[in-house]
Amino acid sequence: MNFKIAINIFRKKLLQAITKVVIWDNGKSTFLKDPVKVNHILICRPNNRLGNQILISPLIQELTDIFPNSKIDLFVRGKLSALLFENYENISNIIKLPDRPFKNLIRYIGVWFHLRRYRYDLVINATESSSSGRLATRFARSRTRLFCYDKSLSNKYPDSLHVAKAPIYCLRDYLANSGIDRNKKPIPRPDIKLSLSEISKGKEILANIVGSAKETICIYTYATGDKCYSKSWWKTFYELLKTTYGERYHILEVLPKKNVSQIDFAESAFYSLDLREIGGLIANTRIFIGADSGMMHLASAVNVPTVGLFSVTDPAGYGPYNKNSTAINTTHISFEEILKVVDAILRKTDE
Repeated sequence: MNFKIAINIFRKKLLQAITKVVIWDNGKSTFLKDPVKVNHILICRPNNRLGNQILISPLIQELTDIFPNSKIDLFVRGKLSALLFENYENISNIIKLPDRPFKNLIRYIGVWFHLRRYRYDLVINATESSSSGRLATRFARSRTRLFCYDKSLSNKYPDSLHVAKAPIYCLRDYLANSGIDRNKKPIPRPDIKLSLSEISKGKEILANIVGSAKETICIYTYATGDKCYSKSWWKTFYELLKTTYGERYHILEVLPKKNVSQIDFAESAFYSLDLREIGGLIANTRIFIGADSGMMHLASAVNVPTVGLFSVTDPAGYGPYNKNSTAINTTHISFEEILKVVDAILRKTDE
């Protein structure tokens, strides 16, 4: 274990220890007395990863539908939320922890004091795994708190293991005690709410890269850590994809921030640091294929049929679920079988 990993583990354990001291009631939810008076809501999800921030968008939509006149604050980490949710009209304040708390200790402490400036009608901790989220839920000024990690809900809702769906099912179960029945409502999909101008710009960028004679299959060959497939894996899959669909579709690779390619730039590629611009381009493609990553969640959040490739993380927890999307556990399936799934989606969207 290298020094950097050891320090990160120490920091996480330290924060968990502090959280256990502060949260003396071990994170018990409190009863919502009057749903009509919910005007100011706080969602706690202090994680700086692109995918995890995108995956709170269904909860924001659910709350907006239930409490249409409410204002929603976000307690997050990093700067992505301001960009991802800029078209959500009811997002009021985004309270941001610094990416590296121990290197920005004064700022980090200041954010916690800033959190105490507001009074909330409802505070929701959106995930069990975040010590900072549990701490913020207890620290915020509110008499009503909801800690969303009731694993028993999976007996009632089999898909409640999904990170985006779990807090919604927990919220619905919680509000049922107040006479609000949401069980027949569909679970909202991830959505960054691209504007028409952003989609139009993406179409123009895509046309400048590949032309407009054929539709485009979008691939993303990168992912972090063990989720990243090897070059040999991607090259084999790419050659099969090219052979099968090369005459009917353009194949375009969206590149990561590191500007690397697991197929060594064998295809036309698009590089940008603007996530909404990337989303606008992907929104104009026919299908997205990529490993479990923030970019996979971005594709799902612009409502493009998405094939998520999983070999490490649990597809039940992180798989794309927008229309015509699917998650594939590649440890139990061949390249040819993956292409059968792709083909079935392409045929279905032709209908």
